[in-house]
Amino acid sequence: MTPSRRTRGSSHGSRWSPRLRPTTGRGLREGRRRTTAGIDEDDRLKLQQQVCFTLAVASREVVSLYRPLLAPLGLTHPQYLVMVTLWGAGGPISIKELSRLLKLETPTSSPLLKRLQSAGLVERQRDPADERSLQVSLTERGRELRVQAAGVPAAVIDRLGVSLRELESLQPDELLCG
Repeated sequence: MTPSRRTRGSSHGSRWSPRLRPTTGRGLREGRRRTTAGIDEDDRLKLQQQVCFTLAVASREVVSLYRPLLAPLGLTHPQYLVMVTLWGAGGPISIKELSRLLKLETPTSSPLLKRLQSAGLVERQRDPADERSLQVSLTERGRELRVQAAGVPAAVIDRLGVSLRELESLQPDELLCG
């Protein structure tokens, strides 16, 4: 299956659609029906035809590029994403907002934050405006870690072997704009 790309100008906004392969007559002569996406109907349930499988493998491969870069920082990839979000927040942020930005369920973010707090990188405190809400902020050590992490994005892009423009074209507009 070929990589997915967002369909620009579609009524679906930032939805992704697969880049379609041209349908050839080869399968028709063999008596097999072909779909408009150029996939034999009988092949739809093969593992390699599953979008979820393709994306899962790609995700694991990209995360594996980060591991050697994040290990010296003492971070896992999910912890790195939390830190990147906090570095960009400019101040305390609610756990609910952090979870929304990272597209995580709040119960998933809590163990990440506990580990980061144990490492001395973040603090969790009650929101003074709403005692029911917890906020997360960087410690001095967490702010200093940003300097050490500054080279990670360029190193990953270099290891991927693609240009920044190509990577940006793969991101949904909602991620690029806000």
